[in-house]
Amino acid sequence: MPTLFPALALLAYLVATFAIVLRLFHPAGPNFKLVFTAATAAVVLHMLSVAGAIFTVDGQNFSLQNVSSLVCWLITLSITLVSLRTPAILLLPLVYGFAALLLLATLLLPNSAQIQHLEHSPGLIAHIALAFSAYVILLMATLYSIQVAYISYKLKHKDFSGVSRFLPPLMQAEKLQFRLLAAGTLMLSIALLSGIPFTTNWLEHKSLLSSLALGIFVVLCWGHARLGWRGKTAISLTLTGTLLLTLAYFGSRFVKEVLLGRF
Repeated sequence: MPTLFPALALLAYLVATFAIVLRLFHPAGPNFKLVFTAATAAVVLHMLSVAGAIFTVDGQNFSLQNVSSLVCWLITLSITLVSLRTPAILLLPLVYGFAALLLLATLLLPNSAQIQHLEHSPGLIAHIALAFSAYVILLMATLYSIQVAYISYKLKHKDFSGVSRFLPPLMQAEKLQFRLLAAGTLMLSIALLSGIPFTTNWLEHKSLLSSLALGIFVVLCWGHARLGWRGKTAISLTLTGTLLLTLAYFGSRFVKEVLLGRF
């Protein structure tokens, strides 16, 4: 039973991915009814898989594998919902394909245990929820910045064939990108403030890298609002901030749980 939900979710993600990729250049485009049916099934099954892995009889198991799967589920859910209103045909196969790979790793690799009892600390629960939400929103902003770069490239080369026909207008995609960036930056600020009672050393790598990432995102938001920063500048700063945030969230845990094999 522990492998049933991730296996079914993996299959559904693969169906959604190939339903898009195999018909990218078809005159009628992908069968979006099939795509979103498979994606909805995958997201629900993925949620059940994550819930079963994290919430155990001994407490909450926040191992690296489980946390990565939780973040991946939040991103696939968010991208799927947003794509119902704003076309994201370029992002969907990337997100669904990555989710399938992560679920495959879940099935093949042993899962460690890092038990927490967060029910005894509501403040810590709020801090973790804010941190996860901020990371997911900023990662979405990064994905949309990549889509903006692709759309801009196609417009410059006047290439409107294939997948380009199903992409949103450049201004619409760019507007969503910076809205996500602003929302994620605000949420990251609140998350860091809420984590002050639980932080004993601000020079510790997680706190330091998170603060540096926040500084980059704040500068980027200011530069966009005041100086009109966009294009390569916005993409480079967004990628840099997201990389720092990823290292802050997962860097030490990867070294401890995977490379060193200790907790």
